[in-house]
Amino acid sequence: MEQQRNSIKNKGGRPKKEVKRDQLVGVKFTLYERRIIESKAKNVNLTVSEYLREIALKAKINYKNKVLSKEILSFTGQLNHLAANLNQIAKKRNSNDELNPVERAELKVCTQRIKDLAVEIKSCMS
Repeated sequence: MEQQRNSIKNKGGRPKKEVKRDQLVGVKFTLYERRIIESKAKNVNLTVSEYLREIALKAKINYKNKVLSKEILSFTGQLNHLAANLNQIAKKRNSNDELNPVERAELKVCTQRIKDLAVEIKSCMS
């Protein structure tokens, strides 16, 4: 009888939660940002965790998906290629090697192509 009473008896302690929040996400703030967040959470009577969770899950952020045109992507690729070539030339010059005639011609071509790209980019942006 005593044993039966003990098994029915509540063992005490905090009741189990239906959904256990056991995942931690670390976020770094400046001291100023932290104080602002703490203040806002206090104003709405929430803990910082509850406040950030509410904001993250329910807030809507309006953003426009900015799609770059094919021309801009092409310009970017060309500029990256030219930058690599110019970097190789600069590395050679910085090691006190003289440019041979072929490298000088390549440098002139790169320089002209960069000027042409700059004009094309300006015309696309206008």
